[in-house]
Amino acid sequence: MQTKQTTNEGLKRAYAITITADEISEKITAEIKKIAPQVRMPGFRPGKVPANLVKKMHGEQLHAQVVNDVIQSSVDSLIKDEELRPAMQPQINLGEGYEEGKDAELTVELEVLPEIEAPSVEGLKLEKLVVPVTDEQIDEAIQGIAGQNKSYKDAAKTKKAADGNQLIIDFVGKIDGEEFEGGKAEDTPLVLGSGSFIPGFEDQLVGVKAGDEKTITVNFPDDYQAEHLAGKEATFDVSVKAVKVETETKIDEEFAKNLGLDSLDKLKEIMKGQLEQQTAGLTRTQMKRSLLDTLAAGHDFEVPSQMVDAEFNQIWNQLQQEAAKEEDPDAALKEIEAEKDDYQAIAERRVRLGLLLSEIGQANNVEVSSQEMSMLIQQAAQQYREEDRERFIQYVQSDPMAAAQLRAPLYEDKVVDFLFDTAEVTEREVTAEELQAAIEAEEDAEAEKAKAAPKKKAPAKKPAAKKAPAKKAPAKKADADEKPAAKKTPAKKAPAKKPAAKTTAAKKPAAAKTTAAKKPAAKKAPAKKPAAKKAPAKKAD
Repeated sequence: MQTKQTTNEGLKRAYAITITADEISEKITAEIKKIAPQVRMPGFRPGKVPANLVKKMHGEQLHAQVVNDVIQSSVDSLIKDEELRPAMQPQINLGEGYEEGKDAELTVELEVLPEIEAPSVEGLKLEKLVVPVTDEQIDEAIQGIAGQNKSYKDAAKTKKAADGNQLIIDFVGKIDGEEFEGGKAEDTPLVLGSGSFIPGFEDQLVGVKAGDEKTITVNFPDDYQAEHLAGKEATFDVSVKAVKVETETKIDEEFAKNLGLDSLDKLKEIMKGQLEQQTAGLTRTQMKRSLLDTLAAGHDFEVPSQMVDAEFNQIWNQLQQEAAKEEDPDAALKEIEAEKDDYQAIAERRVRLGLLLSEIGQANNVEVSSQEMSMLIQQAAQQYREEDRERFIQYVQSDPMAAAQLRAPLYEDKVVDFLFDTAEVTEREVTAEELQAAIEAEEDAEAEKAKAAPKKKAPAKKPAAKKAPAKKAPAKKADADEKPAAKKTPAKKAPAKKPAAKTTAAKKPAAAKTTAAKKPAAKKAPAKKPAAKKAPAKKAD
């Protein structure tokens, strides 16, 4: 193998590799000897088929396999011998004129990681904005739980049902006078105004009393999940067994025990922990952004354009997906298109910070353990169908780049945690609104700093880095939890505003109301509730 460097500009490298026909021929011959004992051919004893016949039978396949293997080993040797640290997979091209019996002429193009001096982590100072949990917030959260665990008592027999009242009903659904599967249920609870059943069903029961019999007519939505019912008119013969009114839920020891807890104090303790956990996510986001700003302020180096392009494409694809969901997709797309250069600058900033965090991690022996990596792969595999999960696991285990991409966010978080532990952290109590405002201010600042960053030209003929290949892939997503989302057309926000980053636990109520009750059980006609009762329901969200 002969190697010649053809480009050395900034982080870009290119090489011409010549693999002689003799080298390829020798490897083909060796491969033939290796497989010959397993070849079977009429007229020859097992393992005695002549090499020339084996080559005649399998020569084309063997040649393609050997060439691929030789190219890969040549590139691996190039990276090792030149002590290169590729930023992305090298681009390899075999000349179009190549054919068996000739030398293989390769071109290999790649970008290398920049040489970065890991900064000292001594003297790092950070401010941690803490939102204290008040007794009022705890009580409010518990009230929310109580509101989702309403209880009802029988009303007077003369009571006419109104919105908010609960009915206990039997019903039989019919289409064209014939009962349909799943359209019948008994002792079904229904809170009027809850939107649990298909449109029009609940409205027609307002004003009924216990003991009433009523036939109502409704239309199943055109997009109803049960295709044989979609768009059809149906009647329901309803028997009202009881009308119930809501009773006040008393928050006391008995209430806590009904939730499976030992005491009301235990419930309050749990709610306090949940509320603290919710704001902890926002606090971490604020601290991380402050940390990244501190690191970015002191480092400005060339970054591989391929990594920037990959990060930008990821940002851009997300922006386009979000814009497509807006009321006016064309206007939303036009708006983000006008800010394309700003997002390109943000992508470059993120890559630079990711490389910097990677250097800090390597310099301080931060590692992702094999057990943590295994858990990551298993979690990622759950996104795929069961029959594809094993293939995905094998792919990640066999492809270093795929494994590095999966590992990068966790590695980055571990480096950030290391820096948090190392830094001198001062705490300051703020309100939830002040914490959110601080995060938004840092988002705007990130945008301005990214846009203001000077565009550097690559220096000519930069010497190749003489450093052993990095053991750890760079943490590519320095702002993994800060991805920008498409902005709504009327709102003119700063281009670096990333509302997606704000979807933290703090925005969820302590006891979020489940939407499961609005999803129909499989193959159960109009029922929208997963309980045993079957009830006419809306299409699942």
